[in-house]
Amino acid sequence: MVPGRPVRHQETKMEKMEEKGFHAKRQKGGMATMPFIFANEACEKLAVVGFNANMISYLTGQLHMPLTKAANTLTNFGGTASLTPLLGAFFADAYTGRFWTITIASMIYQIGMTSLTLSATLPNLRPPQCKEDEVCQEADAGQLAILYASLLLTALGSGGIRPCVVAFGADQFDETDPKQSTKTWRYFNWYYFVMGVSVLLAVTVLVYVQDNVGWGLGLGIPTIAMFLSIIAFIIGYPLYRNLRPAGSPFTRLLQVSVAAFRKRKLSMVSDPKLLYQNEELDAPISIGGRLLHTKHMKFLDKAAIVTEEDNLKAGQTPNLWRLSTVHRVEELKSIIRMGPIWAAGILLITAYAQQGTFSLQQAKSMDRHLTKSFQIPAGSMSVFTMTSMLTTIAIYDRLFVPFFRRFTGLDRGITFLHRMGIGFVISILATLVAGFVEIKRRHAAAANGLLNSHHTIPISVFWLVPQYSLHGIAEAFMSIGHLEFLYDQAPESMRSTATALFWTAISVGNYVSTLLVTLVHKFSAGPDGSNWLPDNNLNKGKLEYFYWLITLMQVVNLVYYLICAKMYTFKPIQMHSKEASDSKDDGVVELTNKI
Repeated sequence: MVPGRPVRHQETKMEKMEEKGFHAKRQKGGMATMPFIFANEACEKLAVVGFNANMISYLTGQLHMPLTKAANTLTNFGGTASLTPLLGAFFADAYTGRFWTITIASMIYQIGMTSLTLSATLPNLRPPQCKEDEVCQEADAGQLAILYASLLLTALGSGGIRPCVVAFGADQFDETDPKQSTKTWRYFNWYYFVMGVSVLLAVTVLVYVQDNVGWGLGLGIPTIAMFLSIIAFIIGYPLYRNLRPAGSPFTRLLQVSVAAFRKRKLSMVSDPKLLYQNEELDAPISIGGRLLHTKHMKFLDKAAIVTEEDNLKAGQTPNLWRLSTVHRVEELKSIIRMGPIWAAGILLITAYAQQGTFSLQQAKSMDRHLTKSFQIPAGSMSVFTMTSMLTTIAIYDRLFVPFFRRFTGLDRGITFLHRMGIGFVISILATLVAGFVEIKRRHAAAANGLLNSHHTIPISVFWLVPQYSLHGIAEAFMSIGHLEFLYDQAPESMRSTATALFWTAISVGNYVSTLLVTLVHKFSAGPDGSNWLPDNNLNKGKLEYFYWLITLMQVVNLVYYLICAKMYTFKPIQMHSKEASDSKDDGVVELTNKI
């Protein structure tokens, strides 16, 4: 193809793709596949949250770790488990495809969960129980090694499941079919709703079993559930719409960068239509539509300038390390444009992470009795987060979207950027409220002479409900909007990678939490032993200062996000209409900036 050549009609392109087998043979997809896909994600989330929600109790109560070490172990594990999706996404997009990546990763996860269950069941794999008037014996190196190995296997398994399940589920709806394309945005609400129900079961039923029956059974239940979900997922294979991997997306991004650097001294062409385009070459990575040229980051456009050194011949694939197509250049531009918005989501995770550490320790110190004989497990307090999140998702889908659709004309009611912004504001309120609740909790401890004691403070644990609930509402807005944004705005051949970025933001957010806790613990230490975040007795600390520090950081982050959202340019894509293809109307294309 020579520069400036008119774009060929869609029918020709689609025929060539089918001749070369770029479409998978099985393309049924649709709603029939959702139970199989959601079952896998639900069981993975049941296992992860069933352990994470009460992991701080397991590490301090069973392995006898100091509080700050346990809190950092928890956030480090969460960070690692959210970082591995980049590895899983790479293999899915480049080599194995999403189905096989999910299947193999689920098996690895199964091994990790089985090992973790055994480590919690066999007495030799954990230290002896504490005896009165004796210092508790911490877990030895061998016991910790088994724990960490088990956690690593589950983290690797999660890395293949998390990014691929989201994208694989969305793949079941054909975006070139107008009858199905509008279902994609709702899918993300359904996905998060199912995930929320799993988390709700984990923080209620599983945490109760762990606290009152035993950790062996508490971890054994999700282990068995995960095994059954793998079988169910594989059984659904004939129904799935499978898209073939189109080669390494990272290689393509690097090729564009190298080509642009090599041609950095060239002058830009006067007309963007003179830039190199090759529909046949881009066919495997543009099944749903072709990315159009944008005026931003013009230095990257030089990668698509044709020169004599490129030795371009008709019908011959060019050296992609010297010459890239406009579509491939725009793939890199899309990823770069998404970066600042992606980064804005990190701090919300840092704020959210405190629920599993310090908020849980607050709950453990408060009166959790519902009746004289029954009290709420501290790890189950996140049930209020999940309940508020699920309720918000339902209201958002059924009431909020139809109402605002009348004013905006958008199928999703508001853009995902607006949705994220609302979530940021609510998250700020959550940590602000948390600080005031901590003051009240500590005042109650002082009033009852319990500042130096580990006894239960006579103040209801329901004082923590507002901060837990606000975090759930914030997640329903921000996290789903973040996931929508990454999937929608990413190039179609990089959607596993894009959804991996969602989990990477969670990873970085957890690591930021670890760093923040470490720094605050170090620099808030006084000569008299005082500390904002004490190791053994929260009543002696100043936890409210820590919450308000996070609040201030989130305010700054909100200002940053608003600037980024204002400047953001949605990806321009030329969508191929399935109806046009069916009617043989070659000239019908749809130009969209999907929001």
